[in-house]
Amino acid sequence: MSRVDLKVVLLGKEYGGKTSLVERYLYDRFKGNAPYQNDTAGSERYEAMSRIYYRGAKAAIVCYDLTEDSSFERAKFWVNELKKYEENCKIYLCGTKKDLVQEDRQMRKVDYHITTDYADEMGAELYETSSKTGECVEELFTKITTDFVKKYFPPVKEKTEELTLDSPVKKYSFCCSR
Repeated sequence: MSRVDLKVVLLGKEYGGKTSLVERYLYDRFKGNAPYQNDTAGSERYEAMSRIYYRGAKAAIVCYDLTEDSSFERAKFWVNELKKYEENCKIYLCGTKKDLVQEDRQMRKVDYHITTDYADEMGAELYETSSKTGECVEELFTKITTDFVKKYFPPVKEKTEELTLDSPVKKYSFCCSR
């Protein structure tokens, strides 16, 4: 069996939930505001290096915090960057901290309908996740791999054609597969 690499990057505002999302997916755990979390992929001071980070990515998870409207504006910035510099990169918008808005609806600062309209406009997939509860995390990463396989490894369809040659003696049939 051969190995296939798929580069997936996570972008978004600092403290937008990127590290927790990966932590939940890879290790099925949630550490909350753990002190080791250094979200450099979202830090504005690393913006100049960001193109190196996402160069060659086939998928990008652009995160925004559902409880902070400025994080959605920052997500739009990252989507524009990807559209401009990595046109073959499939974008997955990811609203994080869904558990907080489920506990208290007043905490939601990013309107769901605005995000769905934006995702449609950008041709992006949209997920709202909770790294704390695990809601939609597995589905997001499964969708990324499924989309990648469909795009880069389409199923081989067996096509059969019947060719006949008319001859004065016999009629021959040939079957070919492609």
